[in-house]
Amino acid sequence: ASKQAQLMEVLKKEVRAMLIAAKAGLTPEQLEEQYMAMVCKPLPLRDLGFQSTLQLVTQMPEVVRICSSKNGTLILKAIADDSTKGIAKLVANQKVKTRKASKKTATKANATFASKNSKYPQSFQTLSAGNPILPAAVKAELQDLLSSSPLLLVDFDRAFLRRFGRAFQYRQYGFSSMFQVLRSMSDSIVIEQTKAGSLLVLRKYLASKIKQEEEVSQAVNAAEMPPLEPICETENFCQAAPLMDSEPVPTQAVNLGDHLKQHQGFEPFPSTAEIPPDAVQDRSLCSLPPLKRKCLVGVIVEFIVSPSQFYIHICSTEASYKLQDLMFEMRHVYSHKVASDKYVMPESAVRPGQLCCVMVSKWWYRVVIHRVINDQEVEVFYADYGHLQIVQKSWLRFLKWHYLKLPAQAIPCSLAWVKPVEGTWSSAAILLFKHLCRFKELVGIVDEYVNGVLYLFLCDTSTKEDIYFHAVLRDMGYANVCGENIPSQEFEELNPSALYVQPSGKQGDAEVVEPDLRLQQESQDADSETATLKLDGAEL
Repeated sequence: ASKQAQLMEVLKKEVRAMLIAAKAGLTPEQLEEQYMAMVCKPLPLRDLGFQSTLQLVTQMPEVVRICSSKNGTLILKAIADDSTKGIAKLVANQKVKTRKASKKTATKANATFASKNSKYPQSFQTLSAGNPILPAAVKAELQDLLSSSPLLLVDFDRAFLRRFGRAFQYRQYGFSSMFQVLRSMSDSIVIEQTKAGSLLVLRKYLASKIKQEEEVSQAVNAAEMPPLEPICETENFCQAAPLMDSEPVPTQAVNLGDHLKQHQGFEPFPSTAEIPPDAVQDRSLCSLPPLKRKCLVGVIVEFIVSPSQFYIHICSTEASYKLQDLMFEMRHVYSHKVASDKYVMPESAVRPGQLCCVMVSKWWYRVVIHRVINDQEVEVFYADYGHLQIVQKSWLRFLKWHYLKLPAQAIPCSLAWVKPVEGTWSSAAILLFKHLCRFKELVGIVDEYVNGVLYLFLCDTSTKEDIYFHAVLRDMGYANVCGENIPSQEFEELNPSALYVQPSGKQGDAEVVEPDLRLQQESQDADSETATLKLDGAEL
């Protein structure tokens, strides 16, 4: 009984947080979906003795208010307590954005930030923040679905389920309708009106590119081969894309030896004719070039451990296309059995620090082996997403040399100027931070780099007043604003990016670039250890 009571109290806090974040409320089904997406497991109805979500929330009268919409649909809304009234007020001030309003808020964010500190330049890149974003892997799935032929919108759900084995749940990515999803992909998907209804068509240039890749692959492999099916589905991989808020797999720092302290210090593999000449054996991915201090940049938070340890992607059409194209090409190449068998890794290659790729849910990702768990499993670091995961050895393949070109896309970050009140971040603080970041394009204000970790302020400009996340954490009593950046304890214990990703160049000598000028660079060889970019303090 005591365990049930404890579980119920924790669940009340989680449900209140989710409902507060939803201005219009959620239906019971939407609450189930959001809980699954956030916690990566279903609502514990059976553990608490309930038969349905509605039965559960009726036992939370101090947390949930049950309303009825005009069409009779039940809507669940949050009842704020003393500790959540502040965030509830912020959410209540959110407005529905149009494209015109989006431009205004972006301009307002730039003007507000510049006025707070006259030392900042007045001409910042215009940023459109607050719109929901599809993960790169999900975008690639939609392109894959339409690559063979156009598809009627009415047939989309059935076709997606048949191809990928799961329903397409757009609400968990922050979208309110399927048409909103398609508008967000208007650069690659066109909607044509026909007598049969709305027809989804992949833009011709992308379809043509896919066809060319198929012809090249067929010429290499001599014949079309059936796709390689994954051995099994991993349990903690909730979607095709690595979710930014899935719980991290417990991990530990490992002794990698002197060969990881030197960029070119890998021991050579035993001589064998089975290793393809274009297989990556002793190289590392490069990082993106450092961002210029005090600049504003659009970001998407991909994976969160705490406000002191999270990973971001830089928002850029070019960057988004390059990562999508890479994943799409890797899936096409490695799905052919001949190519897949060719790049199987021998046991001698499965060792900490080895760059390779892994298949999860039929998609291929660039990873670095962090540690060998046992004869069947290894723990890998996703260089483009930032998280660690235990996978089967049999899922690994050598990475082709060509796929070194794109720098690692995940940037390790900490929220600037904050430290947890209790010494470590509470679960409530982490949950709030995840809700603030979830599938939104945010404005990041770069402060400085400390030990290879980017410290930045995060701001949501989709509301009437700009919301600075460090201020929200402070006002909610979860954080102290200290005016300086204290090295992240989490990253000090383990920073896979520092271990496995080379800097784009000697930071002291490298050209520091604006994010919209050279976000993507070809990988370069770096022969020195990561330098720390020290910047003077600034007032926000």
